[in-house]
Amino acid sequence: MARVASSPRRFNLVTVFLWLLGGGLIAIALLGAFLTLSKGRYSIENWETFIVSGIALGSVYALIALGYTLVYGILFMINFAHGEVFMFGTFTALFAARFMADAGLIDSQPVLAFILVVAVAMLVSMTVAVALERIAYRPLRNAPRLVPLITAIGASLFLQYSARGFYGSGVNAYPEFAPLEGTTNILGLTLRTDQLVVTGAAVALMLALYLFVERTRTGRAMRAVSEDKDVAAMMGIDVNRVIMITFAIGGLLAGVAGVLYIQLFNQVDFFMGFLPGIKAFTAAVLGGIGNIVGAMLGGLALGLLEAVAPFLILDGFGIASPNQLKDAIAFTVLVLVLIFRPSGFLGRKENV
Repeated sequence: MARVASSPRRFNLVTVFLWLLGGGLIAIALLGAFLTLSKGRYSIENWETFIVSGIALGSVYALIALGYTLVYGILFMINFAHGEVFMFGTFTALFAARFMADAGLIDSQPVLAFILVVAVAMLVSMTVAVALERIAYRPLRNAPRLVPLITAIGASLFLQYSARGFYGSGVNAYPEFAPLEGTTNILGLTLRTDQLVVTGAAVALMLALYLFVERTRTGRAMRAVSEDKDVAAMMGIDVNRVIMITFAIGGLLAGVAGVLYIQLFNQVDFFMGFLPGIKAFTAAVLGGIGNIVGAMLGGLALGLLEAVAPFLILDGFGIASPNQLKDAIAFTVLVLVLIFRPSGFLGRKENV
């Protein structure tokens, strides 16, 4: 009886501690923001630059996060190899970009060359994603959840070091595409053209995916499989085909996201999928993993936090180079969301 009586008390103490911790972090953030703004160190133009950069980066995170959330919505598993799917397509497309640069196509037809590079990245990422599903995940579909999770981590390492063996361990840069350079003036705002293209392309793809899932026959089949695979199979839906299509769509989006990411950070190496992959997973959790709209909003929110919060919060405390701590902010957000809102902002609670 004594153990049963002490259980609610322990729960209450933990809850109080966690809420005090969250309240303390919020108070620190507000104090840092007040100190930063009172200094007047950054102009309106600076804040506009931070916000636009955050939206562009968040759009890429959202595209990658959609791969996590689509797979989780269908199979209720976290595909931790998705960051490497993103990396493999981007790294392979580098050689297509170099070939076209040597052939003069990037100089003579830069838009066509860019479209071809994106197509190569999409094709490779889709192929890797479908191969992962068929070889690594399908045989384990009825296994306990921990088994596919460990397999996904192993697949992630396999893809990383396969890329290192195929393409080398050095850091590479893409050729530059002239139409993406320079700035564009919109409504009085001077925006970098590459950020504008990245944001526009990402938003268009997210809208297309949402309409595909909501309006098409295949999208309805995906939603049916996510609700109950056995009932969907009895209704005549080819469950294996739907799951393969889900991985293929996630791979296609990852391939596009990789090329867009390169327009913001022109560095490619075999390890480039790790941090964006973890941050995209954070975005998916933040929005509610399994929820497409949640993944989109979570990606945008995380990108804005990374771009704005280091300067807004940390600069007020006199921290040197606050932008170098943007990764710490992203992972702090992940921990806080898992503590206070494990289902995310738009996710549904599950009974375990």
